[in-house]
Amino acid sequence: MGAEAPPGLAEAVELGLTEGEYALIVELLGREPVQVELACFSLLWSEHCSYKHSRALLSTLPTEGPALVMGPGENAGAVDVGDGMVVAFKVESHNHPSAVEPFQGAATGVGGILRDVFAVGARPIAILDSLRFGEPAQSERSRYLLDHAVGGIGHYGNSIGVPTVGGEVYFEAPYEQNCLINAMCLGLAPRERLIRSAAAGPDNVLILFGARTGRDGIGGASVLASAELSADDEHKRPSVQIGDPFEEKKLLECSLELLDRGLLVALQDLGAAGLTSSAAEMASKGEVGVDLHVDRVPLREPGLEPFEIMVSESQERMLCVATPDRVADVLAICAHHEVHGTPIGTVTDTGRMRIFEHGEMVGDMPVRALVDDCPRYALDPRKPEAPLYPPPARSLDRGAGAAQTLTALLASANLSSRRPLFEQYDALVQSRTVRRPEQADASVLLLSDPDGREPAPGPLGERPAIAVSIDGSGRRVAADPYTGTVAAVLECAANLACVGAEPLGLTNCLNFGNPEKPHVAWQLSESVRGLGDACRALSVPVVGGNVSLYNEGADGPIYPTPVVGMVGALPDARRAAPLAFQRRGDAIGVIAPLGASLGASELHKLRGEPLPDGLPAIDLPAAVARLTPIRDAVRAGELSSVHDIAEGGALVAIAECCLAGALGAEIELEDDDEARFGEGAVGFVLSGPEPALRALGARVIGTVGGEALRAGALSIPLAELAEAHGALAALFR
Repeated sequence: MGAEAPPGLAEAVELGLTEGEYALIVELLGREPVQVELACFSLLWSEHCSYKHSRALLSTLPTEGPALVMGPGENAGAVDVGDGMVVAFKVESHNHPSAVEPFQGAATGVGGILRDVFAVGARPIAILDSLRFGEPAQSERSRYLLDHAVGGIGHYGNSIGVPTVGGEVYFEAPYEQNCLINAMCLGLAPRERLIRSAAAGPDNVLILFGARTGRDGIGGASVLASAELSADDEHKRPSVQIGDPFEEKKLLECSLELLDRGLLVALQDLGAAGLTSSAAEMASKGEVGVDLHVDRVPLREPGLEPFEIMVSESQERMLCVATPDRVADVLAICAHHEVHGTPIGTVTDTGRMRIFEHGEMVGDMPVRALVDDCPRYALDPRKPEAPLYPPPARSLDRGAGAAQTLTALLASANLSSRRPLFEQYDALVQSRTVRRPEQADASVLLLSDPDGREPAPGPLGERPAIAVSIDGSGRRVAADPYTGTVAAVLECAANLACVGAEPLGLTNCLNFGNPEKPHVAWQLSESVRGLGDACRALSVPVVGGNVSLYNEGADGPIYPTPVVGMVGALPDARRAAPLAFQRRGDAIGVIAPLGASLGASELHKLRGEPLPDGLPAIDLPAAVARLTPIRDAVRAGELSSVHDIAEGGALVAIAECCLAGALGAEIELEDDDEARFGEGAVGFVLSGPEPALRALGARVIGTVGGEALRAGALSIPLAELAEAHGALAALFR
């Protein structure tokens, strides 16, 4: 660049733009951008906002289905669940902010996903989370991040009154520098209350309502999530947003009342890139222009520059469009809810986003240039020739016996009970929760009216419900991006089948490293291919999601971690099967996982084994064919318990059933590590009458009962299993 660099180029590069991108901006504008324009372009052209490396891949995913009501491109997707009701849902990341400030990063991640859901008109009814950290036994930093991130999630969800009903947390060395904080939210709405975000109608009024705008969050999520973090990012702490769940509760009720009264043309939350992204994206979707007056924006502190107002990521704010004759009514409802409501601009037919301060135009940009003409980059995917990740530290000798291996697995950070984390969340508020964490493989929620009124039961007393699960396996995806992603989608579907739910839609959050590196591009490409193939096999549409790239630290990239959340419906919540063994004398059956192996398994990790170069292929048609009979048997009440075989393999799953029900078991299982501890897809542990198990193709291996888990020479008292399973609680006391 040097002395001959054009004015503004150095600042553009500092803001994350490339020299080529800056040249394109100059070409699109026909001149060099002024400060506020450069700030707007830098955020909207960031990876976090534009998906410039992933949009082409995402376009290959299936997005149509019979239950689909609202798909990708809106704040949240939505599926029809009958009786005029829809479920809106989405998952998003707040990884980089949480690595810098875990409490506020995680809390505002929850706040942001809640706004995505009520921005389409749905009342939030549940939160789930998917978390990844470094090894807690070796890393004080990882324990700190976990403790404060869980605290932030609980603080926001508990305070606003939305239950956290499920989730997952895993610990692996590649997440040491770059933790993952993914939050998912579900909401319920009458179908007629749904609203889109496209601005429309020249001379209609743009109204900003919610919290005042401050400097917190300036250059926050959009910038932090579009670059690799260095080992020392303390200087970025002021960029992390600060959340206020009590302000968000007022904003939620205000938004839903505005929609119930039919006062709005469009509604959009202010998330990453703040007012810049919300206004530009609304204008782009509606193919209109907008005029914004930054001097009218209510400020938390005086003296903010126009660019600071435009890019601030202060939380708990919404932007709506209303016709001029309804502005007074909108402002009156805002005042009733003690929410700041201020007209800050108008919709125009210019196709431009113009920014004014005290009547003087300080920015003028074509909306297409901001949103639609962002450069798109082709990936250069290449499978790595050498292993990317070093073997984990060994904590279990290969010669350990079955009893020692089982207790070591149950005590491992990835398999021990999550109760000390879940207990920090209110899972029962709103009184919908039928199955909560560690009671079943999927969370189950009554499908009552979104504003709390119970529908009449069915003719036989049925209680319609929805089920939701969130899953991902970074280590298995690192070993085989395609097969590992297929397995993650199938695990979600299996979890729903365990409670009798049929999947209706899927959301995803793709957490990967730097896509400009060929090996990361290969991981991402193969993972999206697996995601698409699995969804097509299940006939489940992708309703929306999030991409989080550049998740790398000084030690290299994270494990590639596609997180999937799946929502399904079941006709009667009373039939949702628990995972716990229920009755002494019940037969125990096993349906072995497809493609089961020890490669990339929890046992391989404990033994310090390197990742294999690939995993056994999963027969997708065979996997899908297994789900319907399980779902139908649960709905018919033929099974006492159902639990999918996931991390740790069949023997770990059986032990979890014993512990959850405080009942032992006597079984016969092959004296073979792969049969006992191998991991694959759509395997199940069932209990109930023996004829019902055999009708499902299960191999009957024993009976429920006693005070120990006995399998041949293996005999471990439940108390000993419980002590091992509580290891995570001991670590964080």
